[in-house]
Amino acid sequence: MDETEFWEIVDSTREASGGDPEDHAELLVERLLRFDPDFVLDFARHFESRYNRAYRWDLWGAAWVLLGGASDDAFDYFRCWLIGQGREVFEGALHDPDSLAELLDEFDDEVDGDGEEIGYAADEAYEQLTGAVAPDLGIAAAPAEPVGTPLDFEDDGVMARTYPRLTSRFG
Repeated sequence: MDETEFWEIVDSTREASGGDPEDHAELLVERLLRFDPDFVLDFARHFESRYNRAYRWDLWGAAWVLLGGASDDAFDYFRCWLIGQGREVFEGALHDPDSLAELLDEFDDEVDGDGEEIGYAADEAYEQLTGAVAPDLGIAAAPAEPVGTPLDFEDDGVMARTYPRLTSRFG
């Protein structure tokens, strides 16, 4: 599987779900079940590498603004959701987290931002196909701490200066 195929699967299942993260996860599993276990593991590697790339303080700050706060777990689920938004949104957010203000049409913190189930889709598909838990993917683990400079998420002034567009639109 190449990167284009990975994003095609993410995009087509998101579009079919109408953007609902839980429906998106279910459709991802259904789609992955059409393939062999090695393909599913390739998908999982692509997903995990992007998930690890997004472990950054600046993205955590963007999640904080969008969600009105974000614990460790909430940020983990946000990164899964961010991948689920597709290549343009994901790469745009990595380039400039504040650009999510323009990249997202809407954001409902009751539904959006929580892609926990999306993060488990490949594992679930692999287990259904093989009856076994997915093996280690052979990808380096995310760093112990997010990459970049920590932010004081509790300081409204810092957050407004760091994310002026997100704060204006969603804060």
